[in-house]
Amino acid sequence: MSTTTATLILEDGTRFTGSVFGAQVSVSGEVVFQTGMVGYPEALTDPSYRCQLLTLTYPLVGNYGVPADNEGAFGLSKWFESSKIHAAALIIGELAECPSHWSSVKSLDQWLQEQGVPGLQGIDTRCLTQKIREKGTMLGKLVLEGTPEDSVPFDNPDKRNLVQEVSMKEPQLFNPGGSLRVTVVDCGVKYNQIRCLAERGARITVVPWDHPLDRTEFDGLFISNGPGDPLLCQATIDNVRKVVNVDDPKPVFGICLGHQLLSLVIGARTYKMKSVTT
Repeated sequence: MSTTTATLILEDGTRFTGSVFGAQVSVSGEVVFQTGMVGYPEALTDPSYRCQLLTLTYPLVGNYGVPADNEGAFGLSKWFESSKIHAAALIIGELAECPSHWSSVKSLDQWLQEQGVPGLQGIDTRCLTQKIREKGTMLGKLVLEGTPEDSVPFDNPDKRNLVQEVSMKEPQLFNPGGSLRVTVVDCGVKYNQIRCLAERGARITVVPWDHPLDRTEFDGLFISNGPGDPLLCQATIDNVRKVVNVDDPKPVFGICLGHQLLSLVIGARTYKMKSVTT
């Protein structure tokens, strides 16, 4: 295990110093937290965490290692939510150095190294989480020891179209023998969403975020979750509006970013929520 130290610096100047595992690189992005006790392989591969420094509040992480990327039903990965890690960094209290699980083929440290993603351990993740909860999501940068802090600028991912970065480039068909035709607009879709639709008998066509939509080609339209600001997905908004604002619309539903995009389609306004404490 590396003995290199690094410091997480928040945009308000707050600092947390710990030891590095995974890739030995400095990164910046948006600092967020998740409170789940398990599920770090799924969280790290969730495209919604693109360019985010993901903090896990559970104190010990990595104790069941990382499974092999085996193909399961419908040609989807059995254990991961996409083909790679999307989070910019992982921040935890303590790393389990000797994982034990029947499905484990490597440690969390090894996996992060292979994916080029740094991890930081040995900090007070409860204190960090409380700050984010009270102040709202903040920009941050993870700076390795010996690296000039000014050489790692704060990067605001909301200024980029992150959906364009994570969305597939060409349409893809899943469960071709299904009866109901569902078109999925990939704004950062998770494999399990496709799996759940297929298990219920749907024939799923997953299309890129800006793919033109033809209402004669589907029985239902699903808009997936995804990262970043929905206002930057104008092509998606325009395409969905064309199939929603008709006399006989097909069923349309979404998750997370998909809800926000549907709201914009019908004329609502979206904005970043601020945390409120009482």
